[in-house]
Amino acid sequence: MTAPTIDLNADAGESFGRWTLGDDEALFRHITTANIACGYHAGDPATMRSSLIRAREAGIAAGAHPGYPDLLGFGRRALPATDSDVVDYILYQVGALAGLAAAENVPLTHVKPHGALMGRICRSPELAATVARSLQAVLPGVPLMFAPTEAMRAVAAAGLPVIPENAADLDFDQDGINIVEPVPRTKDPEAVADRALEMARGTVRTVGGTMIPMPVRSVCVHGDRPNAVAVAAAVRRRLESAGFLLCAPGQAL
Repeated sequence: MTAPTIDLNADAGESFGRWTLGDDEALFRHITTANIACGYHAGDPATMRSSLIRAREAGIAAGAHPGYPDLLGFGRRALPATDSDVVDYILYQVGALAGLAAAENVPLTHVKPHGALMGRICRSPELAATVARSLQAVLPGVPLMFAPTEAMRAVAAAGLPVIPENAADLDFDQDGINIVEPVPRTKDPEAVADRALEMARGTVRTVGGTMIPMPVRSVCVHGDRPNAVAVAAAVRRRLESAGFLLCAPGQAL
């Protein structure tokens, strides 16, 4: 019997200039996919390049993690922007990371929106489909990684590639969308691991106490959480002990 597979992704590359956030080197030992900030909510060209190199050396997948142009709010504030603005923000950032990735011979495996931008896309099937379609001109075949929602189903129905994912270290609203935590705090690694296993098995409990479907292929932990490395390690242990094979989407053994 073939073991079920699941991806463990983390948002990374979120340092900026002389300011260091997170321990990506340690984090990358536990995850299978890194979402690399592209300069709008965090990151800078040197950090983007070094993150790509670190992912390559760790043997994990790397994708783009575009957000709102909001360094002050770390991309976790909803900004006024038209749908056209959102598409331009994303293509600009993905194009920048794609250039550095090509220089380092690192294939970009996905695009995962960040923070408030993720929430915006999850709640708009039309915008989600437009973003996914626009990305094909920049990186043909690249999947949009985001929550399994009506928006995701609209993208899939349009014949565009998607990877359903959600974060195990955040709470869920009734629509199955993560509730943004403006300033991440330390969380119990084992409690996050419990939720990650629940998600890997296809369900999750909302803040209202309702159990809802959560058919993800990838589970996220946030690299800027104070104990992110411990959380990622606990999640990986729990998933593997339950019989899951951890690997990036499309790289199952």
